[in-house]
Amino acid sequence: MAIATSYLSRFQKNYDESSTLSFTPSEIYSGKELFEKKEYHFSLPKCKKEENSIKKKLKRILSEENQRILDFINTHIDSSVIPKKYAEILNTHTLFNICNLDPESLHLFINLQKVNDFRRINVNFIKVNESLKFGGYFIGCGLTLKENYRRIFTTFPFGIAHIIYFFDFIIRRLLPKISFFKGFYFFLTKGENRAISQAEILGRLYFCGFRVISTKEIDNKLFFIAQKVNIPKTDASPSYGPFIKMKRVGQDKKIFYIYKFRTMHPYSEYLQQYIYENFKLEEGGKFKNDFRRTVWGTVFRKLWIDELPQFVNFFRGEVALFGVRALSEHYFSLYPPDMQDLRTKVKPGLVPPFYVDMPNTFEEIVESERKYV
Repeated sequence: MAIATSYLSRFQKNYDESSTLSFTPSEIYSGKELFEKKEYHFSLPKCKKEENSIKKKLKRILSEENQRILDFINTHIDSSVIPKKYAEILNTHTLFNICNLDPESLHLFINLQKVNDFRRINVNFIKVNESLKFGGYFIGCGLTLKENYRRIFTTFPFGIAHIIYFFDFIIRRLLPKISFFKGFYFFLTKGENRAISQAEILGRLYFCGFRVISTKEIDNKLFFIAQKVNIPKTDASPSYGPFIKMKRVGQDKKIFYIYKFRTMHPYSEYLQQYIYENFKLEEGGKFKNDFRRTVWGTVFRKLWIDELPQFVNFFRGEVALFGVRALSEHYFSLYPPDMQDLRTKVKPGLVPPFYVDMPNTFEEIVESERKYV
């Protein structure tokens, strides 16, 4: 707690309303702002002369790797204003190389080694966070599950590819998530070449105090540009196994944990704001293009299998058998204040009501719940 407090004080010290480096989230949901418009301003010294910037070194290194990577970075970051002495470009999976960086000394950190080879991804990301000033940029890459699937099925004949993918799923995706096998798996592999989804990569970034500016698939890898905007979260154990517990707003606005079978990739719970800002809502109040959901998760949801562990909450008296669904803090914040008060006068339900008027939009859902409650 003392470390977090110290870190927070440094954040407040570096926050500057008059600075020129800023981020403005997009206006969302059909032109209607459900959040107040936010702007983050960070005070970072700029390079007065381009020859003293990282631009030339960046071009020399990345043009050898891939011109498309350089173009991706230049689209979102002006490297001509970032001093060379405040930038670091590495290609390493070794934590030691990052631990040697001075705290809050960098404006830009680039690691061209894919995150799949990091033994402790969160520790790595947190060390990068510590080395960056607030508003500093972190650029990295990873091989996602989608790209791994594509690689296998374009390399091997169709029948053999299915067999390889099956064992790849068991060994590299399932075993690391089972406590009994987890230690043995990491002992053998040293954590290298692990299977990881796009949602997990981005979710870990948000967990570790970054916000994602942009992503792009280049040479079968997902490249990301992230910005340090916060201190790392202090959750003791972000969900990773087949059973998960998630924070929900209950009766009298008390926060409780609801239990479910996993239907989304690990660390997906930290991406709600990102998904909402980038993909908005579709009819029925669900997120559009929600890449956080797994294939089997879609099946579980259709059959309501994922809801079965909520009977634990029912027997604890945290939810009723029937009633409006318990919402996450983020989704709950989208509701009008009067509806928030009305919703929390009763317990949320295990089985949601059938809405006779069949609402499609978010506003229609809110009004239907108002009538029900």
